[in-house]
Amino acid sequence: MARRERRKFSDEYKAEVVALVRSSGKSIGEISRDLDLTETAVREWVQRAEVDGGKRIGLSTAEREELSRLRRQVRLLEEERSILKKAGNFLRQGDPVSRYRFIEVKKVNHAVRTLCRVLQVSRTAYYHWSIHPLSARARADLVLTERIAAIHTRSRQTYGAPRVHAELRICGERHGRKRVARLMRGAGLAGRAPKRYRRTTIGDPFSMLPDLVQRDFTPTHPDQLWVGDITYIRTWEGWLYLATVLDCFSRRVVGWAMADHLRTELPLRALHMALARRTPADTLIHHSDRGCQYISEAYTEVLESYGIRSSLSRPGNCWDNAVAESFFSTLKLDLLYRHSWPTRAAARSAVFEYIEAFYNRERRHSTLGNLSPADYESAHTAACSG
Repeated sequence: MARRERRKFSDEYKAEVVALVRSSGKSIGEISRDLDLTETAVREWVQRAEVDGGKRIGLSTAEREELSRLRRQVRLLEEERSILKKAGNFLRQGDPVSRYRFIEVKKVNHAVRTLCRVLQVSRTAYYHWSIHPLSARARADLVLTERIAAIHTRSRQTYGAPRVHAELRICGERHGRKRVARLMRGAGLAGRAPKRYRRTTIGDPFSMLPDLVQRDFTPTHPDQLWVGDITYIRTWEGWLYLATVLDCFSRRVVGWAMADHLRTELPLRALHMALARRTPADTLIHHSDRGCQYISEAYTEVLESYGIRSSLSRPGNCWDNAVAESFFSTLKLDLLYRHSWPTRAAARSAVFEYIEAFYNRERRHSTLGNLSPADYESAHTAACSG
């Protein structure tokens, strides 16, 4: 059966149909068949007329039109706000050409008329610019900007110019670092900058365990030096606590645990995960701050049972455990500070995915020659076996 073509009817026609229903004594079904209309449409017209006449509760035609107008206005305002938010850096640059480039990129998602109005540029001037041939350098910049934007997106909007530049080099593309930085500024792309350190651990200054590391976090092989620490994650339900164990050689998170408490069993679970994943020799050093969990009898007994030497930072000195602090800073900038966390479960799932899928496997680390922890360990294994 062929599908009926959608028809449009004027308000006057609808009013006459409603009047016929009221005066003819025929049912809506009969009138629908006589006029070749659907019963659904006729019934809707009758109900709307009753609402307009105050005989039925609901939105009148005038109210529906006003509601539609307001919805269109809200959509327009949201679109304008979205455009202005994305074009912030282009507006700050001041020159109209940077705005024309923005329009050229975004016209697939917005009307040119809207983009020009919001950015306060002449449509005539934009079209004149768009048909004027670009120089070879400008075309190359546009192509490179697309590659940069793709890398920035893949990094979860965390990479700044140095890491984007390194990623391009690894992919076989050689460009100047200043050029990459310039194009990132022009496209409104930026990395995440670290915040000031705030002390959260109250240690035991009377513990007799020494600092075996002395801020030398440069082992020559995996599983020579591990660092442990705990950080706080704010959720609407309350605090979620994350304990980690990192291998300083590759900066890889080899053990982690999360809980809603700070009892010793939290970092112990992270330690047991690390021990299950790795096979450390008896030369391994475990370094941490002087938090009560790390100097507890339960924790030190596990270290001793595996022949692992324990090392503690000096009281109140975060730089003595800089590698662990650096990872937590990265985690917060890349993930935690960018979202609100309604539940501990939501935060836990996101942190798990960040550590296991992104940080360990993909995120490039400047200390590792801009390799990820997993790639750095693989390269070391290949070099040793070769």
